[in-house]
Amino acid sequence: MYRVIITFSIVLFLSACGTMPSERAVSGAGLGAAAGTIVGAVTGLSLFEGAALGAVGGALTGVLTDDDEINFGTPAWEQGSRNNNGREPGDTVMKIQYQLSRHGYDAGPQDGVMGPKTQEAIRQYQKQHGLLIDGRATPELAAHMQHR
Repeated sequence: MYRVIITFSIVLFLSACGTMPSERAVSGAGLGAAAGTIVGAVTGLSLFEGAALGAVGGALTGVLTDDDEINFGTPAWEQGSRNNNGREPGDTVMKIQYQLSRHGYDAGPQDGVMGPKTQEAIRQYQKQHGLLIDGRATPELAAHMQHR
């Protein structure tokens, strides 16, 4: 029983990738199947049974949760190309730097580079507006700033 509880907890945690229920269902099913296969290999279940249970559990968890309950952000396949040493997209960073400056924050130069000043200014903005404080320059943050 202990293994089942641990497996379900892992599936719940892994199924949280994505901002929409359909994204969480896909990532949860895939990750749940992988985790279930491993559990099937070390328990009395067959590999197929473990994978099937993990996939179903992950998909259902992804579909039945909403953003307020569990959300680990946008899946990697939807984040677009990255530059600036693997950080955030330069165009988005530049837009956010402009908006930060417009709102009175010191984000450094508007060069599209995600440096320490930009990250700190983003954190300050997120804190003052009750947003998740992660210091990331996302398109969602840019849209939020533009409408303020």
